[in-house]
Amino acid sequence: MRDGDVRALVVGFATAAAILAVLFWVVGIDEVAAALSRAELDLVALAALLMVAWMVAWGITLKIVLTVIGVEAGVLKAVLIYAAAGFANNVTPLGQAGGEPITALLIADVTDAEYETGLAAIASVDALNFIPSMTLALVGVAYYAINFDFGRRLEVLAAGVVGLAVVAVLLAALAWRYRYTLEERVVRALGPVLRAVGRVVPRVTPPDPDDLADRVEGFFGAVERVATDRRSFLAALTFSTLGWLSQALALWVAILALGVSIPVYVPLFVIPLGTTASVVPTPGGLGGIETVHILLLTLATGVTAPVATGAVTIHRIGGFFFVTGLGAGAAAFVRTWRR
Repeated sequence: MRDGDVRALVVGFATAAAILAVLFWVVGIDEVAAALSRAELDLVALAALLMVAWMVAWGITLKIVLTVIGVEAGVLKAVLIYAAAGFANNVTPLGQAGGEPITALLIADVTDAEYETGLAAIASVDALNFIPSMTLALVGVAYYAINFDFGRRLEVLAAGVVGLAVVAVLLAALAWRYRYTLEERVVRALGPVLRAVGRVVPRVTPPDPDDLADRVEGFFGAVERVATDRRSFLAALTFSTLGWLSQALALWVAILALGVSIPVYVPLFVIPLGTTASVVPTPGGLGGIETVHILLLTLATGVTAPVATGAVTIHRIGGFFFVTGLGAGAAAFVRTWRR
């Protein structure tokens, strides 16, 4: 790892620690500790198992996508690769945006696929995961609206969910409609950038225009094969949805472990909406996602801030290091398997 990468990682974790420190100070460290002291360990263990189920479900989604684009990978290898992707997402700023290039390299390394094919695979999985996340958020908010009166803040939340879903659908439709134009523009935009990198970075030779065009075309072609294979697309969506449900159920169990019960549909919109905070420039969105989860839980359920913070500590902070640890082990194992 380069010195610049180490500095970025240290700064990212320091920023996350500062955000979490302020959060715990505002809520009350003693109150959160008291809530955590009541945790039922068997339910905490169940929440951890549900987090593993989430990684397995999304690993199977990756396996389906790899199969569609012609890359051989068994279920076990795909699950290990996705676990390693979770590690990459959690040790790079901007979450998936920072971890995707690393994951693409890992896919290329352990499956003999081209880099752009690996990038298309993990980008397709992330795009697929967005569809059920917004669907579940809309279902959760709609069910809440039927059974409870919205406060002013939750009205803003509901409007935001609907607006985000509409914008996402429109952007996806436009990108698909003009995908060939988009492909041409990506080639034109990348050429000067890569040539500039080649002049500055030693031993880096930028691809010639024809090779670059072939690589970009390979990326878009792989994405298109995933989108047009309906049976595989639906299967991938199914496992993606199971992954989101596992995450939501894990949060519900974490709150239950503290002796508090909330409607099971509330985490359906808390989890995906909180994930949007991964744009915070910290490893895996650490600090930002937790803040949003706590805010949404207190607004939607009326649970006290210490209980919400304790549950999120189990689910997100504990889950962050649990998933990161599993992912690091998976990354090491896959590389050893490859050799």
